[in-house]
Amino acid sequence: MAAKKIYQYTALLLLLMQLIASCSKKDTGGGSGPVTPTVTPLINSGITLDNTAISGGSLTYNTKITATIKLSFNNAVDRSSVASAISLNENGGSAAINFSYEKNDSTIIISPATPLKNLNKYSLITNTSLQSVKGGKLNATLSFDCVTAMDSTDKFPIISDNALLDTVQKRTFRYFWDFGHPTSGMARERSNTTPETVTTGGTGFGIMTIPAAISRGFITRAEGVTRMQKIVGFLKNTAQSFHGAFPHWLNGTTGVVIPFSTKDDGADLVETSYLMAGLLTARQYFNSAAADETALRADINTLWNNVQWSWFRQGANNVLYWHWSPNYNWDMNVKIQGWNECLITYILAASSTTYSIPKVVYTEGYTRNGAEVNNNSYYGYLLPLGNANGGPLFFAHYSFLGINPNGLNDAYANYLTQVTNHTKINYEYCKANPKGWYGYSNLCWGLTASDVPNGYNASEPNNDIGVIAPTAALSSMPYTPTESMNALKFFYYKLGDKIFSTYGFVDAFSLKDTWFAGSYLAIDEGPIMVMIENYRSQLIWNLLTSCPEIKTGMQNLGFSAPYL
Repeated sequence: MAAKKIYQYTALLLLLMQLIASCSKKDTGGGSGPVTPTVTPLINSGITLDNTAISGGSLTYNTKITATIKLSFNNAVDRSSVASAISLNENGGSAAINFSYEKNDSTIIISPATPLKNLNKYSLITNTSLQSVKGGKLNATLSFDCVTAMDSTDKFPIISDNALLDTVQKRTFRYFWDFGHPTSGMARERSNTTPETVTTGGTGFGIMTIPAAISRGFITRAEGVTRMQKIVGFLKNTAQSFHGAFPHWLNGTTGVVIPFSTKDDGADLVETSYLMAGLLTARQYFNSAAADETALRADINTLWNNVQWSWFRQGANNVLYWHWSPNYNWDMNVKIQGWNECLITYILAASSTTYSIPKVVYTEGYTRNGAEVNNNSYYGYLLPLGNANGGPLFFAHYSFLGINPNGLNDAYANYLTQVTNHTKINYEYCKANPKGWYGYSNLCWGLTASDVPNGYNASEPNNDIGVIAPTAALSSMPYTPTESMNALKFFYYKLGDKIFSTYGFVDAFSLKDTWFAGSYLAIDEGPIMVMIENYRSQLIWNLLTSCPEIKTGMQNLGFSAPYL
């Protein structure tokens, strides 16, 4: 009997061992090893932003500052894993968020702990540490971006249109007055670079703001004379020049050239033309018999008469050349040809009483015997000159800060039609917004050269990256007063907390990128102040075109206008 029990026990033990061995075999090939339980991954099954379905990796605009986000999954989530797995990022930091749950914890509801900031970009990121109550981890990182809506409240008290124009002109003028270089008085190139870099063309624009500032009571006439004496004295006695022409950039203390590029280390005839237009404007304004104003006019005439415009024909060529270098001579070899911002260069060259050019240089050089003519229509507006859609709006500004386009004609165009229709094409393009950029509208428009995120761009309808420059619409005030005033009010009242500051409007902004420049540029600030004044009083137009040399030069080139 005992032997039988031992046999039964042994048989049972063998059977148990066989069962254990059988259960430990792998399904693949019959190998042995422990069984790994299968755990279903956590998978996102939907995202809603304020009850609207969106997809991962998307970018959504106009999001409420109290937005509610719902993330749905195939299984209930483990609540303890949520806070460390989900973040709402903002400009490198994190916004505080709250969590709640529905549908048996398979949906996470995310809401900001405090209202989000308007016109700000946020990124919701859910990483793979999120897991289900069954232990399954999120199968892939989940993210999407959103841009919050603009705050439509007025950022400043409502004032009259005239008071608003005064405010903008006065603040913009401060760039040239308060931020002018202390030694030379010249305009610094921009607010966000070395303060020693001053700009020739930007200084010319800044000089044009001085008569306007005096007429508006921002400074006294005596203060204006003193500043002009500082600038003119520096240009005459300290600044480097080449054949009477100045470089693009100078050191504001030493007057030594700061190269614009490797070979652009000498004369820049276009920048010099902007400077001379400003100086001639000042000469006409400071016209009293007082000794200081008489001496100022004499010094301006010295600088004006020293510019060897005809020398920049590079011999007897029937075109002007943009650059000359003491180290590289004519190596850059850039012809000044239109249609662009350089009409003023040819007008001044023809107006010189010492180094004038004949009409053939304008005809063959700038107009290319009429090759600049366009005469096609865009958005219903005929464009007499230039490229399709007109190009950046500074083409309509720089030459016309002092040259009045009203009633101005030559063989190629009516120039009021040119600048007005160019502006309206730019406006209509932004209003139509064919690229769908967030923020473009009949109130938010204007493409021209400006700072852009991580660089600089000559923005225009054919090269539109979603950046608006306030100078584009505001400097067009004489051409499109209604559209430009509407833009001014939008920029000031609706976006003023982001783009209106110490020196007026910052250089540019992009609502689609929630980017607002921290910079001011002289060549963009000057046209705002000057062209608003031309809209209000035509003061700068009247001053420059009162120059007898300008009248003669324009007539010699074939222009006609009531003021010639």
